[in-house]
This record gives sequence, structure tokens and C-alpha cells, in this order.
Amino acid sequence: MTSRTSLTFLAGIVCMIVFATAFFPGCTQNAPVQPAPPQTMAATTPVPAVTSLPVVTTAVLTPVAAATTPAPAPAAGTASGLVVAYTAASLKGASAKLGPAFEKAYPGTRVIFDLDGTQILKHQVESGAYADIFISASNTYTTALTNEGFFLNDTVHPLTSNYLIVITPAANPGHISSLADLGAPGKFLAIGTADVPVGINTRIIIDKLANSTFTSGWRDQLYKNVRTYETTEPGIVTKVSLGVVDAGIVYESSFKAAPAGTLAAIAIPKEDNALQTYSVAEMRISTNKDAARAFEDFLLSPDGQKILTDFGFRPVT
Repeated sequence: MTSRTSLTFLAGIVCMIVFATAFFPGCTQNAPVQPAPPQTMAATTPVPAVTSLPVVTTAVLTPVAAATTPAPAPAAGTASGLVVAYTAASLKGASAKLGPAFEKAYPGTRVIFDLDGTQILKHQVESGAYADIFISASNTYTTALTNEGFFLNDTVHPLTSNYLIVITPAANPGHISSLADLGAPGKFLAIGTADVPVGINTRIIIDKLANSTFTSGWRDQLYKNVRTYETTEPGIVTKVSLGVVDAGIVYESSFKAAPAGTLAAIAIPKEDNALQTYSVAEMRISTNKDAARAFEDFLLSPDGQKILTDFGFRPVT
């Protein structure tokens, strides 16, 4: 009885195991491994990224295109925008009229004059400074920059000319009434440095006068009288106007541009004088060549030349 009961009990356990295996195959170690369910399209295709990508791309590329694509050139016969003009300092007075007159003739333009000694402006250009127009008071510097490739060669033109003159304060405290007095002991003079155009021509004039009218002793004493060497021509005018010196040698245009009653002048004979020729050219690096060309054309036009003449400059002959 006991053996039969045990067998019956064991048989029941076996049946239960078989039943569990049939309905719960994963519960046994020998059950086959089910493959992972295939990934859905949502998992493999980044739909949100594709949807948002055109928006991001447009936002990034549009400004880049605007910054790298140059603006269309102005229509023929028109000019606009800024013109940077590197200009010999002796044109300071005339520039105050030339700029507004050009801007009036070409609405939408603006001129900025960078006024300094031509030798200084030349050095700045050679050092990489930006300009659209270069106005030189010396053909020496114009030729040098042309040979160095800074100008558009077909735009290099003579602009105007200028003779030199002796100026004194209106009160004339140094009692200088003739060219001879420049070589008298005890006078205080101002002239340009040897590398500035007005200074170069001043030395030419002094040599001419020493040979034609005076003596080498007059020339030697004149140089002893020099109390200041200026790097710009307006610097000489300032020293004379303030009475720091008794006299200076400058361009006729600076004397005519001075306020009435502030200066007196002594002429230098033309045969002993040195005619200074100014030139104008467009810079090769200019990014506004239409406006630069228009400004040069204006300077060479009857309107521009009249303004220069009004300020004591002479037409180029």
C-alpha cells in the first residue's frame, strides 16, 4: 500500500512538470531563446531631426551668404558710400570745401580726409593702411607708390600745383620785411623737415637764392636761425601764427587759407621758387572703386579745380 501510494504521488509530480513545461516554456533552461522584436521605424529613422534640420540649416546659412557675397555694383554713372582719402596736409583748408561739394554732387556719398605729411601717409599705405584715394604733394612719393603697385596705374593724374612763400605774423615782431632778413642773425624761423615735400622744396629755394641773389654765408646763417623743423606744412603755419617763430616758408595756398589779418607774406621770385605738383590716384585695394572714381573725377572737374584755385592752388600746366 505504501509503495503504490508513493508511485502514484511521483506520477502526479511528473504530470505537473510536463503540464508546466507545455504552458510555460520559458521557465525551463532548455526553452528556445526568443529573438528580439524588430526595431520600429521610429527607432531607426530620426524623424524629429529630419523635420527640424531645414529650419536649423536656413538659420545658419543665410547670414553667411549675406556676409560673403559682395553687394551688386552701383549702376553706371552712380556712386555711393564712404571714400577714405589720404591727403597731403597742405590741402587742409581746401578739403573743408571739397568734401561737402562732392557729397552734394553725389548724394549718398561721404568723404573722410586723413590729412598728414605725404611721407607719413606713404609709410602708412606701405604698412597696410586702408584708403580709397591718395593725394600726394610730391611726385617722388607718387612714383614710389606707383612702382610698388599700390595704385591703379591708369588713375594716376596731376591734380594741382603750388608755389612757396614766406609768412610772418601780422604784427611782424621779428621785423622781417625781405628775403635778406631770413639770413640776418637773431631771427627765429620754421621750415619743413628734409623728407616732407615743403621741406624738400624749401631747401631747393634756399640754394637758388644763395646762388642767384645772396651768398653761402646768408644760407648758413638762415639755417642757424631755424628753431623748429616741422613734419607737416600746417605745423609751420601754426608756429608762425602763434608767434613762436618770426617767419616760416610754406605754400601760397596756406597763406590764402589763413584767417584774414593773421599773417603777412613775402613773395619768392618764380625764377628762384619751386613749383610743387600734387597728384591724385585711386588705391588698388579700394573696396568702393565707383565712389573713388567719382571723387577723383570731381577733383579734376572744373568745380573741383575752382575750389582749389579759390584756396590759392594753381592749375597744372
